[in-house]
Amino acid sequence: MSIEIKAPTFPESVADGTVATWHKKPGEACVTDELIVDIETDKVVLEVVAPADGVIKEILKGEGDTVLSEEILAIFEAGAAASAAPAASASSAVADTGDTDAEKIGPAARKLIDENNLDASQIKGTGKNGGITKEDVQNYLNNRGSAPAAAAAAKPAAAAPSVAINVPAGERVEKRVPMTRLRATIAKRLVEAQQNAAMLTTYNEVNMKPVMDLRSQYKDLFEKTHNGTRLGFMSFFVKAATEALKRFPAVNASIDGNDMVYHAYQDIGVAVSTERGLMVPVLRDTDSMSLADVEATIADFGKRGRDGKLGMEDMQGGTFTITNGGVFGSLMSTPILNPPQTAILGMHKIQERPMAVKGQVVILPMMYLALSYDHRMIDGKEAVQFLVTIKDLLEDPARLILDV
Repeated sequence: MSIEIKAPTFPESVADGTVATWHKKPGEACVTDELIVDIETDKVVLEVVAPADGVIKEILKGEGDTVLSEEILAIFEAGAAASAAPAASASSAVADTGDTDAEKIGPAARKLIDENNLDASQIKGTGKNGGITKEDVQNYLNNRGSAPAAAAAAKPAAAAPSVAINVPAGERVEKRVPMTRLRATIAKRLVEAQQNAAMLTTYNEVNMKPVMDLRSQYKDLFEKTHNGTRLGFMSFFVKAATEALKRFPAVNASIDGNDMVYHAYQDIGVAVSTERGLMVPVLRDTDSMSLADVEATIADFGKRGRDGKLGMEDMQGGTFTITNGGVFGSLMSTPILNPPQTAILGMHKIQERPMAVKGQVVILPMMYLALSYDHRMIDGKEAVQFLVTIKDLLEDPARLILDV
């Protein structure tokens, strides 16, 4: 029985996708739910699996082709056997020897393997059907340093983190790598945001000592009470931003053509850096979330982002965004809007600085805050007051609890 293999149904915000990798060739045996092709969109990589046991009869969309939602990718023959006996016997031999070259490799794992010039056959897969996951590759890299020197010498290229290290002295080498669909989309949207919005940035600084003291006092009890969830700084910023958004609705609004859309809820996107680029999964209804809920959800976003498991639904919508360049050491930056949102908050590095407090010089852990906003929607007065509200709430975190 012939079955049409179709691209997934894309949400309205995703116009099309690109065929990234075919994991099966025509005539090659497939089992139910086995990964056969990856579709890369401007947000996530979607996996298409075999609908039944059988073989791919014909591939209609090759790697690199653009596909629309539910467009036919291939014709699948359910119940059919592999087309060539030699191929089947080779596959059996591989199964017997455990050669991971023929086993499926996830998109994140494949990228890590290519970047580090690794031999996939040397990596033990722990995924479904012996598939290689990103964690398998990372564990291989971590353990490789303890391998015998002879093994390391046998494969010098595997240890090379970049092309330049293996280049003879005096030679000038360039490496051209196609921009991924996600990276190209990020670039396009950032440029559009600057061209289409009257973007301004206002700055302030916040004394982080009260939050740091509170965190130090309760972090162990917090982690024990909430089943291992760690108390970080981001949850305080999310809750402070939520309260500020309620007080200044324009900052929580968006622009749709000539209409200003005010949202009576707070869905805050948190920028997450992944190997594929910057992603912004969204915390829904943050007003009803506790600090533990926020921390647990962000930790889950980070893990799934590293594993390439963030889905379309995780990044849809959002009324406001927070980005934290401080984790990379940034002291100050100007964040770019995430359209159609009208504002974005930038967190930065906590750094001790001498501050004047009641006529005395005191060393305090300070952080610069930056709020970029669309002046078409938000007046400077509102933007400054919004940022001052966040500062006040963080410098007296009891106000977050007392709702004052």
